[in-house]
Amino acid sequence: MISDQQLRAELGAVVSGAGTALAVADRLCQACVGLLDVDGASISLTLDGTNRGTFGSSGDLSRRLDALQFTFGEGPCLDAVRQGGPVLVADLDDSAETRWPAFTQAVLKAGISAVFALPVSLSAQRVGALDMYRRRPGALSGQALTGGLLAAKLAALPLLDMLAAHRATVSRGEEDGWTQLSSLDRVEVYQATGMIVAALDVDATEALVRLRAHAYSRDLTAAEVAWQIVERRLSLNSPDWQETPHRQDPAGPDRRVP
Repeated sequence: MISDQQLRAELGAVVSGAGTALAVADRLCQACVGLLDVDGASISLTLDGTNRGTFGSSGDLSRRLDALQFTFGEGPCLDAVRQGGPVLVADLDDSAETRWPAFTQAVLKAGISAVFALPVSLSAQRVGALDMYRRRPGALSGQALTGGLLAAKLAALPLLDMLAAHRATVSRGEEDGWTQLSSLDRVEVYQATGMIVAALDVDATEALVRLRAHAYSRDLTAAEVAWQIVERRLSLNSPDWQETPHRQDPAGPDRRVP
């Protein structure tokens, strides 16, 4: 076991290395896997209480975990940002764990048994979370939690670099950097939502509800369904899209789609 001082040094070296902001964010997530006894990590971005994109990850399954939070509108990242503190679940299959019914079912099926989300802040604003997972049940050790909290703080550095890189676009009156940043992984969803609006003559909120409901019913993420629509591999003229779904989160009757 390495010392806390070594842990801080290794995580600090990751974010001080060369590369784009996205590359640094990926390396930070990969370092969490190597140092904190977890199987995967990602940095989730949020805006107005909604999961908006994945800024760095250690691999495909980490990105899928983040995408499932967006699909269902629930999960540890959103709770960590909302509450302003760690959300630690050592065993998602525990019968007492009932916070995220749809999300939990999906990630268990994906082979994830434990999740840990730590808020990421810029100044005093919580803008996302460092999400980590394990394939096996088990709590984080004290040292792993300390390292995770440090990694969540360090995650703000590449975010700041990304925003700084977009300042020139702001000065030219173009799209602001935060908007571009917050939609890194969700642009296909908003493209598909626009296509649903046009095809079905519904508003944007209704279109997103239908997209999420379609994804849930077929065990897909919202992004996977969105790509099918954008690439014209999924017809919006089928009966499935004509029927108006209940305006509810797939997680249950008391949860609303944001």
